[in-house]
Amino acid sequence: MKKKKSGKSVKKPVRKAKKKPACKKPAGAAKKKKALKTKKQPVKKASSVSIDASLEEVGVVTHYFPKVDAAVVKLTKAGLSVGDKIVIKGHTSDFKENVESIQLDHAPIQNAEKDMEIGLKVKAKVREHDVVYKRLK
Repeated sequence: MKKKKSGKSVKKPVRKAKKKPACKKPAGAAKKKKALKTKKQPVKKASSVSIDASLEEVGVVTHYFPKVDAAVVKLTKAGLSVGDKIVIKGHTSDFKENVESIQLDHAPIQNAEKDMEIGLKVKAKVREHDVVYKRLK
């Protein structure tokens, strides 16, 4: 910048920024992260259904339709009938219910056999890979 003093222009000296010293840490050194202090909460165990000799594996859930509360079940080990008592167990789901409705190609059926892929009305959300067990009488 120029300032005028009695008709003469004077140049103002420019200040140079000071250089920061180079980092003295070794090249491979990692920064230490501060650990967050959190309270460990005890794990709550829900009243889960235990898998015992009175349960027989029937199949696996392959899809879930939330609007109609229906699951697609691939029967891999045994058949299933309306009125059977089943247990659906997975990573986050664990409940029992009675079979009220079974469908095959949108048509209601009473009995489903091994190696069928059926639609099953369920009362709670299920996920893929949840296992379906039938309670033996």
